[in-house]
Amino acid sequence: MSDLLLPEDGLLLHVGPHKTGTTAVQSAFFRGRRVLRKHGVTYPGRSRTPVQAVAGVVGNPPMTGDPEGSLRDWERFVASVPRRGRVVVSSEFFADAEGAAVERVVSDLGPDRVHVVVTLRALDRIAPSQWQQYVQNGKRSSLRRWLRGILLDRVPSRSGFWRRHRHDALVRRWADVVGPDRVTVVVVDETDRSSLLRVFEAMVGLPDGVLEPEQDRLNRSMTMPEVELVRALNREFRARGWDPRDYRRYVRLGVSRALKSVPPQPGAARVVLPRWAVARLHDVSQDVVAGIRASGVRVVGDLDSLVVGAPGSAGPENTARSAEIPADVAARAVAGAIEAAVVPQSGLKPMLRRVREMPPSEIVGRVLPRGRRG
Repeated sequence: MSDLLLPEDGLLLHVGPHKTGTTAVQSAFFRGRRVLRKHGVTYPGRSRTPVQAVAGVVGNPPMTGDPEGSLRDWERFVASVPRRGRVVVSSEFFADAEGAAVERVVSDLGPDRVHVVVTLRALDRIAPSQWQQYVQNGKRSSLRRWLRGILLDRVPSRSGFWRRHRHDALVRRWADVVGPDRVTVVVVDETDRSSLLRVFEAMVGLPDGVLEPEQDRLNRSMTMPEVELVRALNREFRARGWDPRDYRRYVRLGVSRALKSVPPQPGAARVVLPRWAVARLHDVSQDVVAGIRASGVRVVGDLDSLVVGAPGSAGPENTARSAEIPADVAARAVAGAIEAAVVPQSGLKPMLRRVREMPPSEIVGRVLPRGRRG
């Protein structure tokens, strides 16, 4: 994969979209920052991904309970990006950028050095995960209602889902600004997830195996009962008029994390698309693949694997209207909320984990005043 290597001062801009291995990529780069520097690669920012800064330049509303991003947040992040050496910037929220926002991102990061990477999976894998993510951010729509909204709406472009996941349009938005020769589409290999990290290593000149997935940050999908429990909590939150900051603390960081902290029970009901939705995604995916192929961008992987297979007879005709929530799932959710209430959000364990990931120079810089360093 030597032909993938960026120029010495190139900036790899990973724009997602959501649910395409972004968390694994970001965690691997953030966790390996100290080693990356030895190879002349920088992953700027103080967290796994600069969500607030990107929201500020793209114009996205914040996630429920989070502070709003501003252009000042974006400008501070840009100021932290070195102008020499290879740099990696990754956020799935760049996939929401359109028009002037795309131009601003490229201009600020350096129009002569930016190379855009888009990671893609098949839409029938993305759609159930994206609905779950919306629910975990406070949405109350059932799977049935949400699918009808994105797949049967006469003007689907109004949907935030299609702004992110009409992948041919997403690729074209960035290619129109940086040029198709500086856009790479990476098709995720569902049989070998580690291959995604190997592609990123090749693009920035890292030896194989430097990037390692962080196991506790690999987002597993929720089961249907787990999603329905969170959706029920969302209705209660809205009905009671509770503070969005409490939603962030008790549901997003408490309940949802607790539910996903253990593997699902064998045989637990999964989120499954009905046959009519699969048929619709099959048609859309054919257009998407044709559009990407015609765009002239570089493709790594099997582009045809993005075509959703025709629905089989084994799939459900429609989605279930309700799901029984097992007692152990409910208990784990309650425990997560209680833990969020009694453990400070800036508790000792998260702090120690962050400290372990810092290079010594950064620890000294944060602990000692400038005049006492060394």
